[in-house]
Amino acid sequence: MPKSLDSFKSRRTLNVGGKEYVYFSLPEAEKNGLEGINRLPFSLKVLLENLLRFEDGRTVTADDIRGVAEWLKERYSTREIAYRPARVLMQDFTGVPAVVDLAAMRDATTKLGGDPKRINPQVPVDLVIDHSVMVDFFGSQNAFEKNVDLEYERNGERYTFLRWGQEAFDNFRVVPPGTGICHQVNLEYLAQTVWTRDEAEDGGTVTYAFPDTLVGTDSHTTMVNGLSVLGWGVGGIEAEAAMLGQPISMLIPEVVGFKLTGKLPEGTTATDLVLTVTQMLRKKGVVGKFVEFYGPGLSNLSLEDQATIANMAPEYGATCGFFPVDNDTVNYLKATGRQQDRVALVEEYAKAQGMWRLDDMADPYFTDTLELDLSTVVPSLAGPKRPQDRVALTDVAPAFAKALGEIRPTDGSFKTAPVEGADYTVGDGSVVIAAITSCTNTSNPSVLIGAGLLARKAHAKGLTAKPWVKTSLAPGSQVVTEYLAKADLTKDLDALGFNLVGYGCTTCIGNSGPLPEPISAAINAGDLVAASVLSGNRNFEGRVNPDVRANYLASPPLVVAYAIAGSLNIDITKEPLGQDPEGNDVYLRDIWPTSAEIASVIRDVISREMFLSRYGDVFKGDRHWQGIQVKGGMTYDWPISSTYVQNPPYFEGMSMTPKPLTDIKGARVLALFLDSITTDHISPAGSIKKNGPAGEYLMEHQVPASEFNSYGARRGNHEVMMRGTFANIRIKNQMVPGVEGGVTLHQPDGGQMSIYDAAMKYQEEQVPLVVFAGKEYGTGSSRDWAAKGTTLLGVRAVIAQSFERIHRSNLVGMGVLPLVFKDEQSWQTLGIKGDEKVTIEGVTELKPRQTIDARIEFADGRVETVPLLLRIDTLDEMDYFRNGGILQYVLRNLVSQAA
Repeated sequence: MPKSLDSFKSRRTLNVGGKEYVYFSLPEAEKNGLEGINRLPFSLKVLLENLLRFEDGRTVTADDIRGVAEWLKERYSTREIAYRPARVLMQDFTGVPAVVDLAAMRDATTKLGGDPKRINPQVPVDLVIDHSVMVDFFGSQNAFEKNVDLEYERNGERYTFLRWGQEAFDNFRVVPPGTGICHQVNLEYLAQTVWTRDEAEDGGTVTYAFPDTLVGTDSHTTMVNGLSVLGWGVGGIEAEAAMLGQPISMLIPEVVGFKLTGKLPEGTTATDLVLTVTQMLRKKGVVGKFVEFYGPGLSNLSLEDQATIANMAPEYGATCGFFPVDNDTVNYLKATGRQQDRVALVEEYAKAQGMWRLDDMADPYFTDTLELDLSTVVPSLAGPKRPQDRVALTDVAPAFAKALGEIRPTDGSFKTAPVEGADYTVGDGSVVIAAITSCTNTSNPSVLIGAGLLARKAHAKGLTAKPWVKTSLAPGSQVVTEYLAKADLTKDLDALGFNLVGYGCTTCIGNSGPLPEPISAAINAGDLVAASVLSGNRNFEGRVNPDVRANYLASPPLVVAYAIAGSLNIDITKEPLGQDPEGNDVYLRDIWPTSAEIASVIRDVISREMFLSRYGDVFKGDRHWQGIQVKGGMTYDWPISSTYVQNPPYFEGMSMTPKPLTDIKGARVLALFLDSITTDHISPAGSIKKNGPAGEYLMEHQVPASEFNSYGARRGNHEVMMRGTFANIRIKNQMVPGVEGGVTLHQPDGGQMSIYDAAMKYQEEQVPLVVFAGKEYGTGSSRDWAAKGTTLLGVRAVIAQSFERIHRSNLVGMGVLPLVFKDEQSWQTLGIKGDEKVTIEGVTELKPRQTIDARIEFADGRVETVPLLLRIDTLDEMDYFRNGGILQYVLRNLVSQAA
């Protein structure tokens, strides 16, 4: 950490428990020229401290620091700042390709004459393996063990590679499989709220204290905002740059204040609250903005409730959903086993910095605000395909009936189909997956204990899950199963089929595993719109399971309730869930636990010792992990036969001088998309189809369909991933109306083929490509392969009505131009059909956020010039683009610095 110029004389020392810490004091900076900063939002105070600490006159100047104070005048800013997070968090789906890129950078460094040892994380990096377990086995006592065995069998090549990385790279730790979800491990163990770092200085060593900050390669990194840790999701390519010491270039953000008042009513959960918040903020429009929660209602939410709300920031579109430090923060750190001296430091530091929230303090100044009275929240679900589409529990049945007509055009009648070998049928609205999964809720004891108590009462009344429902429990950490067992709730969850299947992001990421064959066959034979109910945060089309077309987010207790009901077509608030052994109707109200019951169990079973025990040796792993044999080496010995890990082509033919930029001339249209195309649409994480380009590639390499695994698991192999780009089974390219899946028309002959095959044909013809899209292009997960695949297919520009924050940044980071229509124009208003040619000139002289013209040549000879806004937002991003991408930019800098 370079010594700050300290233009605002803010460097001070803080003594806590007899230990001295150096810190940069915001109150002192306010006295020395930064007037009024005590009324900044807490999240901007974190950014301001970061700039004070890293002021070097080059990447961070005194004017940059003043810019944060000046934000108060208009409450927005166009100033670009360089932000340096304290650490990086990864999960394995996005972490494997990031480590692949680091390994490839070491190879490239060697070829450029540099020292590969220079390619190391410069800040602490933790990678949590949590996205690879699949729900192949469920509803049995040995489901967990069987799924783990199969996970290691499938992912041996990837895990061997990660073990190599753990030993080869400095400052890099791996949390092995079977530990928990990265966000919950972060919340319960890794995060410290206030970070410290020892630095050699003036012949001695000083300890700096500063806010814990991070970026993560999962969009739900924001969950830790509930613990007052500023962090958000970035693509793997941005994370790699941060790891390698590059600042994150960003504009000082607008901050929307979300005021909470009142208290949640009896019978509602944190999930109901977060679905309400998500709907409100999506309607408000907070893409690219910080959201910060304030108001007296915070005192009526647990820290786990706050983490639940923070987790869903990508779903409401914000960069983060921040909660300030208060007594609950300190109490949570104590309860989860953090060291006593760290807990004391957090309290003293936050108070010294004006970062401690008090009920009677003046509200910060915000760009805009909105308010929610917690007492107005009602039980809810969200679906069938977007997290913001909240539906009150009382309205689920009619809402599904309406959605059914949109998913599958119908005359209003519901279809059913017999299940072979069974005495029941399934139909539209049948719940075939009920999953307690994902990071949104499994950090929160109130909803998990609530689910267990509901299961206990249901079990006592003789209720069971319907036989067509695939049930699963995938907690966020081992602490969860320990407190469920201590509360004697495990046997009740097991009795309803909610046996432990693994610790990781399962159903929510598409790792739901296959449905039982008779159920799958009935759904497909009957063209049914079957449903899932999951306690996750993502329910996009084609994400959860290929057989399920309607997906609803819900609290864990409601997941259990719908497993019992087995259908969305009944009003479970009024109609019985089932009958007891005497034939009496049992209603949801009969088995729903009270808040007092839940709170009593939490007090009795959860202890600090649980966290100390479960995280005592967190990096060791089980017998599987310890048994992996790793060969050492500074560079990786890429196995030629591997279908999981291959050396990517980004640095092929790279020289120290970037190639000159060229205009885009005569580009063909690869695809036309409507609104809300997600990164799942662009680069799916789920199952790989046999009859698609990726499946064909794997079979050509002697991989049977039963061992395809998922796209997410194969992100270390560019050959699979570029074939999977735009290959989601539900994606709709409007060039081929009425057809789902990754297909397009090759021009000018008009032949229909897969998007991958067409792109390869265009590359042979040396024809550049563009993609047209609508609003919110690239929503969803921070998936770098959505940008990597795009560039490897030969797409030079994506022209949309708007972009989601992370994907826009990733496109720039891979050398693809993100361009936005102006003045309410769209490809539809222009009459674009997909047989046009597109020319974009002036690429060699681009400046951030300038207007650039595209010349559209229509098939009938007509030509139209269309003004577009260049969404390369900063000078740093411009440098990345000129270098062909952020990785090339970083690599050239590292090699030149060592020369």
